[in-house]
Amino acid sequence: MIPVSTWRIQFRNGMTFDRAVSLVPYLQQLGISHLYASPIFTAASGSTHGYDVTDVNEIDPAIGGRTGFERLVSALKEAGIGLILDIVPNHMSTSLENPWWRDVIEYGEQSRYAHHFDIDWSRRLTLPFLGDDFDKVVAQGDITIQRDPHTGRPALAYFENFYPLTPASWAGREEEVLSLSDPEGITRLHEQQPWRLSSWRDAASDLSWRRFFEITGLVGVRVEDPAVFDDCHALILALVRAGAVDGLRVDHVDGLADPKGYLERLRQEAGAECYITVEKILGKGEHLPADWPISGTTGYEFIASLAEVLVDDEKMDTLRQAWDEVVGKTSDPHAELRAARRLMVDRNFAGEFATLLGLANVIACDEPQQPDEETLRHALRELLLAFPVYRTYGTEAGLPPADLRLLQQVIAQVDADAQALDLLTRIMTGAVVNQAQANSFRTRFQQLTGPLMAKSVEDTLFFRQNMGLALNEVGAEPVPRGFSLTRFHQEMATRRERQPDALSGTSTHDTKRGEDARARLYTLTEAPTQWAEGVARWRQMNQTHVRFLNDGTAPKAADTWMLYQALAGVWPPALRPDDHAGLKALETRFLEFVEKALREAKLRTDWVDSNEAYETVVLEYARHLLSAENQTFLTDFCDSLQPFIRAGLVNSLSQTLIKLTAPGVPDIYQGSEALNFSLVDPDNRREPDYPRLAQQLRDADRNVFNQEASWRSGQVNQFVTATLLRLRQDKPALFRRGDYVALITHGEQAEKAIAFARTDGNDAVIVVAPRLVFAAASYTGAALWPETSVALPEPLAGRRYRDLFTEEVFALNDTLELASAQWCWRVLVACD
Repeated sequence: MIPVSTWRIQFRNGMTFDRAVSLVPYLQQLGISHLYASPIFTAASGSTHGYDVTDVNEIDPAIGGRTGFERLVSALKEAGIGLILDIVPNHMSTSLENPWWRDVIEYGEQSRYAHHFDIDWSRRLTLPFLGDDFDKVVAQGDITIQRDPHTGRPALAYFENFYPLTPASWAGREEEVLSLSDPEGITRLHEQQPWRLSSWRDAASDLSWRRFFEITGLVGVRVEDPAVFDDCHALILALVRAGAVDGLRVDHVDGLADPKGYLERLRQEAGAECYITVEKILGKGEHLPADWPISGTTGYEFIASLAEVLVDDEKMDTLRQAWDEVVGKTSDPHAELRAARRLMVDRNFAGEFATLLGLANVIACDEPQQPDEETLRHALRELLLAFPVYRTYGTEAGLPPADLRLLQQVIAQVDADAQALDLLTRIMTGAVVNQAQANSFRTRFQQLTGPLMAKSVEDTLFFRQNMGLALNEVGAEPVPRGFSLTRFHQEMATRRERQPDALSGTSTHDTKRGEDARARLYTLTEAPTQWAEGVARWRQMNQTHVRFLNDGTAPKAADTWMLYQALAGVWPPALRPDDHAGLKALETRFLEFVEKALREAKLRTDWVDSNEAYETVVLEYARHLLSAENQTFLTDFCDSLQPFIRAGLVNSLSQTLIKLTAPGVPDIYQGSEALNFSLVDPDNRREPDYPRLAQQLRDADRNVFNQEASWRSGQVNQFVTATLLRLRQDKPALFRRGDYVALITHGEQAEKAIAFARTDGNDAVIVVAPRLVFAAASYTGAALWPETSVALPEPLAGRRYRDLFTEEVFALNDTLELASAQWCWRVLVACD
């Protein structure tokens, strides 16, 4: 049941099952083997993504319910297309629409679902959903006692939310309770509940339950408990067993208490034929545990690998120097990373840290040598700040050998008290007296390091470290390093050995920008001086919209560098400065991104305490950039962008070609088979123009290579995608099990090409694509690769090949001359 390819669809925001049915003929023509669906189970009202599940055993009526789902399954089966579901075992919504969560609020620890959620029942359940402290909200009259309009039972009403009162607090005196209107009486009633309401600001420091990352609207679920697993997977597994669903994508597997144990149970229940992948971010050189019974990850590491091909490493120092000049100091990425992590530990995850420290102190009490609390606090904090990967996978049996080595390496680098570090090591390995608390500590430590890494790097550092926005992607390394084509070949060979059936993604609903925006911004590394000169010129043109605030200049020079680069990435290929409607549409999207980028950076504003004056000025600056009256800038910007646009389109097709032929299952995010210049969510979750995509594909043939409009519309990418997906369907074994062979280029422009082959017995495919072509940005081999060739080893030499895009058939000895190619992108299929 391994897919040949997947196509991700985002339900909600207008996309329903019936609308998805209408796309099936298009997917069939494109050559997709499996539709890969975002979560379909009932989520909080108005959910735009479906990860805030309220009922895991109901298909959401908002997108068509069970009957709509069955119509989609029927249409897919008729077309020969499978279905993969995105499931969310780690968390559920804390909306009162969630019947399990609501039951827990009403009955406390006596609820049937009290232990379905990861709750600390040693104290009252915290509900940090008020706009201010409870006493202030009550005094303002914003909290009253009313009948819940859905159940008719007494509830504490806060605007549209009705928090159910535990029956023991009102049974036998219902009318008396309902008549309460004085703050003191409401407060006394509130104190009788198994829960307590508090300000949303208290969530980071005072929470009695595990949340997803720092999102208080999502509560952790204890699927490690067999009964909870059964309750959470009843419908999911019924759909798999009925043959309606062929595969499962597990969201945020690192959030689970025991990922391996969960996956083993899931595999056992879903069966050997079910295709299972996990959302898991791997650092450079990190691998999935070999004993996980899955096909691999969802492919963030593949995005990072593509940077090895498309970044010009020789000119990175020039780009970094230009960035440092704009910032006004030499950047220190290690210090910046530490500062971002420190902010997360000390503020955003202060409550989680306090829980860990409390457990460590309890364990220390039973040990012969006990570091004092402050010493232990410092050691634990430093260990978290230094932790280099998302998590380890220890269980009650201890840490796996690889994780033990990692922990020892990290401990050796931490500057903290040796006795305290030794205690933490022994806790993690289970070599302490209090085993029960050690197990709890290890689990919570492992569940914290992932969110800490994600929020520190992806959602903080990557919005501060703006030298090259294309490098700030999910799965990328937080500290700059060298880029190497040789490393790419090594990583693909490893991928073929370790996870040949993993997804190879280039855009997702969580990426910071679409794959083609990244492809364009990679070209800045090829022309850093030209880019820096442009930024200096544009800053001067728009200087009148810079303001001087009490906390400094707005926007700062570093802000403007980020703004111009983000705008360069999202600028539609065909947009012209006199297209007022196009500019206005872009402005709406761009301003939403700018606000999010400023807040995620957490420097002069953030989500907790927004700096309205600063945000207003920067947003006005961004709005001015796209104003139809700002023609001098717009014309200069658009004209200057053209070589980057053209080189970016070359990169776009190269990464598409590589994804569709390298090891792994190519995953196409909705509409990205053409072009995807999206920004971070919610922009990347916009619905593509499906009628236009369908028409483009119907009209596409090999002549699209000759038409500039086809390049700028993405029709060329669509044609190449459809052509290669047909090849993958014809030769599934070659692309699934075939060896990956790095090929060596020689000659005048050897560094301008990437070449590799896939071989399986007598089957072979040679792949060649251009790279680092900013200076030429040509679509033809003659212009780009004079006196350049690829050496063909056995068993590739001395055979006949068919060019997949031109249909030309020819014989090759031990050399492939690149200058003879009509197009730079070559896929040569052995035909003897």
